[in-house]
Amino acid sequence: MDEKGLGKQLQSARQSAGLTQQQLCAAANLSFSTLTKIERGAIKSPSIFTVQSIASALHLSVDQLLGLSTPGTQRQLRTTKSGVRFVYFDVNGCLVRFYQRAFAQIAAATGTTADTVETAHWHYTDDACRGLITLDDFNRAMASRLGVDSIDWAKFYLETAEAVPGMPELLAWSHERYNIGLLTNIMPGLLQGLQQHGKVPSLPYHSIINSSEVGTIKPEPQIFEIAEERAGVPPEQILLIDDTQANLKIAEARGWHVLWFDYARPEESVETIRAALEPAD
Repeated sequence: MDEKGLGKQLQSARQSAGLTQQQLCAAANLSFSTLTKIERGAIKSPSIFTVQSIASALHLSVDQLLGLSTPGTQRQLRTTKSGVRFVYFDVNGCLVRFYQRAFAQIAAATGTTADTVETAHWHYTDDACRGLITLDDFNRAMASRLGVDSIDWAKFYLETAEAVPGMPELLAWSHERYNIGLLTNIMPGLLQGLQQHGKVPSLPYHSIINSSEVGTIKPEPQIFEIAEERAGVPPEQILLIDDTQANLKIAEARGWHVLWFDYARPEESVETIRAALEPAD
């Protein structure tokens, strides 16, 4: 592999893990200039120690990082009785929960009410999740609507978000058997923040469909088209796990398998999903 091929391989692995260059540098104890030079092919032969540091930060072996093997070649991918080989997980409402606590804390900090904060949030969240406005734009708009000087949504979100019980273990179990991905409506930078805080597992996901990066949100058909293409399997082999029925209806209409995640009964949902994902053999 030449230096440009190596750079593209490392960049692809970083993006699949949902990390920015700055975040990977921090995790791998690597300088920003070194990483950017590697990714653009300006360093011909990075040291094995540098490559190993990057691989470890991405939870990959060196062979996986270099594309000499993939997670799928080190484990036997399975198929469920219904024919599923690829599983997409939603993030907010399935892997993490945060809404009520975040709104309550912002209300307490700003002297407003939780329902006022929630209304302000929903007024701008779609534009932020589509990547049409930055997180700073969202903060300014929300602060203006609440009549306060400033809001730091990322701070409140990341502090109050908590992993849904049983889901980190379910993701790890699923990854051992199938290719898995994330399909999420989320604002810029927040998925990476969840991974950095250990609230969403930093697994070697086969595909991460981040709405703020692809410019479309669920339940719009375009985001499902992108997810389908990146899964690399026929629609009838994809399963979507989501807590919003409108999203599930669109996926089902495309021929996907779907499972509704009951936010109020996560333990029961985890058991249902695990049973559905039992391999056929």
